Amino acid sequence: MSTNAVGLDIGSTGVRAIELSSLRKTMPVVLRSHEVALPAGAVLRGEILDGDVVSKALKKLWAQGGFKSKKVVLGVGNESVQVRELAVPKMPLKNIRESLAFHALDTAHTPVIGTLLDFYPVSEVVGERGPVINGLFVSAEKEGIAEIVKVVERAGLLPIEIELTPFALNRVLIRRPEIMGTVALIDIGGSTTSVTISTNGEPVFVRMISAGGNDVTQALQEGLNIGPEDAESRKRTLEFHRTERRQWEDDELVAEATKCECPKCISSEETDFNPQQNEILKTTTEELLSGLLSTVHYFNNSRAETPVSQIILTGGGSKLAGLSGGLSQITNLRINDVDPFSTFTFSHKKRSEVFRMDDAMTVALGLALRSTQ
Repeated sequence: MSTNAVGLDIGSTGVRAIELSSLRKTMPVVLRSHEVALPAGAVLRGEILDGDVVSKALKKLWAQGGFKSKKVVLGVGNESVQVRELAVPKMPLKNIRESLAFHALDTAHTPVIGTLLDFYPVSEVVGERGPVINGLFVSAEKEGIAEIVKVVERAGLLPIEIELTPFALNRVLIRRPEIMGTVALIDIGGSTTSVTISTNGEPVFVRMISAGGNDVTQALQEGLNIGPEDAESRKRTLEFHRTERRQWEDDELVAEATKCECPKCISSEETDFNPQQNEILKTTTEELLSGLLSTVHYFNNSRAETPVSQIILTGGGSKLAGLSGGLSQITNLRINDVDPFSTFTFSHKKRSEVFRMDDAMTVALGLALRSTQ
């Protein structure tokens, strides 16, 4: 029986879990994987609003998924989590973490009471006063994390570790021999988007943006006075399109939204032209792309020696037709697709349908991988 922890991702649309083999092989084996949907409003922007509903979903997840371990690695990643660069004199990691309260007050102006603090070492250099460790200083609201732990424990599970979801994604998508240099990993979720910039596999910059695919759905719902299911359906049949007149002018994105031209959408009644819904899609998508461009520019301006050379796009919100092309145009960077399961083998001869969901299961996969390392 496997004693590994299960990677558990509690998202805005569902709870997902993956269990890996405890054997330390070159290609880890995916043993079990499952997902259970959550009703709208149970989890919003990374915060659990209905603990009873989430706990019941977790019990169902374990019963249907057949997971052998009740130990779980949890992921957190929303706008309440702050990540900053921090350089400290070389010392054991335990001592660095014990000193974080001082650094929070002295440099980051982060309140210590009610906040969880952690440090992720990145590199070691020799400064004017001796060896220095560069890393990422992570702070998160203790109350929100305590609620997640309580809900998980209520479902009969045992949280043993909590990790920032961008680190879990980086572990799966970036730490590969074929991916070198400085890469921006952009994960567009339902309500939160994370930008993790890594150099040669090590994250050196993380920013959380309070925006995601659900913003488009909500804008369509409110602007057209329609139900959430109708709004989601319309979003999936529309395509965001940037005009070729100019790429960037006066810090404003010039874009328009059009109907998707794929055969599936052409044959759908949902593709009837509607200027209002196209304008809504254009406006909300422009806001997200503008935030992403500003983040990449900010990093490049501060790290001119190692600018971003490519983007890896993931997350359910990234599937909006035309978004990837628009992002490539405004950043002048190549957008790469990475199969998160390409370095894993499976306990069955063929991948099941759940494994083909790739992006939806990537966070859970990265969290599970942490427990085998």
